[in-house]
Amino acid sequence: MSRKKVVHKKKKIDLETRFHNHLLSRFIRHLMWSGKLSTAERIVYKALDIAEQKLNQPGLEVFLQALDNVKPLVKVKARRVGGSTYQIPIEVPEEAGLTLASRWIIIAARNKSGAAMEEKLAKEFMEAFEKRGDAFRKREETHKMAEANRAFAHYRV
Repeated sequence: MSRKKVVHKKKKIDLETRFHNHLLSRFIRHLMWSGKLSTAERIVYKALDIAEQKLNQPGLEVFLQALDNVKPLVKVKARRVGGSTYQIPIEVPEEAGLTLASRWIIIAARNKSGAAMEEKLAKEFMEAFEKRGDAFRKREETHKMAEANRAFAHYRV
């Protein structure tokens, strides 16, 4: 086992073409399947346009606020102590919280049925912007679980 501290360099990703926002670029790459970046970009841009029309707010602001509303502050991690498994609440780093938020929004949009992906994603953005919807509910469940297991916080990893 290596004892040397390894520092991983973050890979610099190209910014998306319309807003030049690194969070939106990461979101588009999370949404992308089979390397189809242009399709993922088209879906996200159409979803932002739909959300912008319905909420009368700039699309990028809706996206950023939705991501911030869904981002978890704490999560639980399983830890085995003395033959029992405890769910230990831990704080979520900023980057990990944004990754979880984008993943939850995409999963919530994909689980909706009936409409095109642009419309489902726009609806999920609007619901997260208004602090409701499946992705926001997932965040609330995570926070409730961490609050319920606060007594085991002294077993911190």
